[in-house]
Amino acid sequence: MAGVTMRKKLSLPGVEHMSSKGITQRWLFNSLGLILAILIVIELAMAFIVQDYYYSGIRWQLGNIMTTTQESFSRYANQSQSEFASRSINAVENFSLKEQVELQVFDQNGDFILSSAGFTPELTERPDYDMALSVKSGQRIGVASYHLSSGENVMAYTYILTNAEEMTGAVRLVVSLSGADRQIFIIVSVLLVIGIAVILFVIMSGSYFINSIVIPVKEIGVTARKIALGDFDARLEKKYNDEIGDLCDTINYMAGELGTTEKMKNDFISSVSHELRTPLTAIKGWGETLMALDPVKDREMMEKGMDVIIGESERLSGIVEELLDFSRLQSGRLTMKMEKIDILAELGEAVFMFQERSKRENIELVYYEPELLPAVMGDRNRLKQVFVNILDNAFKYSDAGGRVRVEAEEGDGEIRVVISDTGCGISAEDLSKVKEKFYKANHTRRGSGIGLAVADEIIRMHGGSLELRSVESSGTDVIITLPVASAPEGGEEDPPQELQ
Repeated sequence: MAGVTMRKKLSLPGVEHMSSKGITQRWLFNSLGLILAILIVIELAMAFIVQDYYYSGIRWQLGNIMTTTQESFSRYANQSQSEFASRSINAVENFSLKEQVELQVFDQNGDFILSSAGFTPELTERPDYDMALSVKSGQRIGVASYHLSSGENVMAYTYILTNAEEMTGAVRLVVSLSGADRQIFIIVSVLLVIGIAVILFVIMSGSYFINSIVIPVKEIGVTARKIALGDFDARLEKKYNDEIGDLCDTINYMAGELGTTEKMKNDFISSVSHELRTPLTAIKGWGETLMALDPVKDREMMEKGMDVIIGESERLSGIVEELLDFSRLQSGRLTMKMEKIDILAELGEAVFMFQERSKRENIELVYYEPELLPAVMGDRNRLKQVFVNILDNAFKYSDAGGRVRVEAEEGDGEIRVVISDTGCGISAEDLSKVKEKFYKANHTRRGSGIGLAVADEIIRMHGGSLELRSVESSGTDVIITLPVASAPEGGEEDPPQELQ
C-alpha cells in the first residue's frame, strides 16, 4: 500500500524466553536439596544413636538388677515347685525396686506365678522369654524391647533358672520405656529444630548470595542484548570487585571496542565509496567528452582523455584489488608463494614506478641502494605490493616540495627497509591504531584505510615486522624488517612453497 512503511522487528533467538530462575532452581534442587538430604540423614542417625544410648543404658541397668535377683532365686532352683513358689512370693514382696521395675516369676512350665505389680501381666508376647528358652547351654538370658497391645513400649529381661540343665523356673524384669521415649523425643525434637534453623539460615544466606549473582547476570544479559542490537553506548555499572565485576568491565570494554570498530567501518565504507566514485566520475566524464570530439581534429584532447581514463581505471583496479586482499586477509585465504628472491630487485622496481609521480607532484624521491643484499624467502609480488603501498602513502601524505627517502641495509641476520617522508605525520593517539582494519588517521587524504593493515599482515606472514615511527607535522618512518633466507643444505635451491 502506498505511504505505508513495513518494519521488521529485530530480535535475537531465545532472548524473549530466557528464564530468570535457572540458577535459583538449580541451587534449590542441587545445593539446598543436598544439604536437606544430609540433614535428614544426620537427624535419623542422631535419633538412632540417642535411642540406642538410652536403651543400652536401661538394658545395662536391668542386667545389673537381674544379676542380684537371679542369685536369690537360684538358691530355690533345686527345691520342689511348691517350695519354689512360696519362697518366690517372699522374694517378690521384698523386691526393693518394685516402683520402677516389675519382677515376674514363672514355674518350670513357663506358667505365671506372681508379679511385683500385684496383677497378672499381659503375656501374649514374650520375645525375651522365647529368646532365653532358645539358648541350649550357658547363661540362658533373653532381652527384648517391644510394644504391648495397649501401646506401651517396654523392655523385658528374662533369666531361666536351671538345675542340671533342666528348667526349674524363670525370673523376668519388665520396665516401661515411656520415660526414656519421652526424653528421646525431646532430644530429637531439639535436633530437628536445630536442623530447621540450619535450613532457614542456608536459605536466607543462599538467597542473598544467589541474588548477588542472578541480578547482575540479568543486567548483563539486558545490556548484552542492547549491544547485540547495535546500542554500543550501553554500559554496565560495576557493583562488585569480583568475577562479576571483571565481566562487567570486559563487556563495557567490548562495547567500546565494538563502537569504535563500527565507527571505523562506517568511515571505511564512506571512504571506499568516495574512492570508487572519484575514478568512476572521471572515467564517465571523459568518456562523454571523448564521444563528442572529432578523432582527427581533437587528437591531442583524445590522447589526454584516454590517459586520464587509463590512469583512473588503474586506480580503480588498485582499490578493488586492495579490497580483495583485505577480504582474503579476513577469511584467512591470503596465500604466499614463498621462494628465494632478490629483495633489491623488488624494491628497485617499486621505487622506479614512483619516479614519474615524484616529478609530477614535485616531491623529491631519494633511493640509497646498497650494492648487494642477501636473498630472502618471500613472495615477490606481495613484497612489491607492500613497498608500493607504503611509497604511495608517503607520497599521499606529503606536500609539494617534500621528500621521500628509501634505504635498505643488512644487520644481525635481518634486512631493514626504511621508507621515510616529510609529510604531515601521525599523531601519538593515532600511531598505535593505524595498522588496525578500517582505521584511517587522516580523512582529508584519499585512501581506504586498509592498505597498511594488509601490508602489516603480509610482512608478518614473511616472519618479519612492520614498525611506524612518526611525529605529527614532521613526517613518518616505516621500518620493514625481513629475515635473511637460510642457506639450503647440500647447496640445492629450495623449491617454491605456498604459505597460507
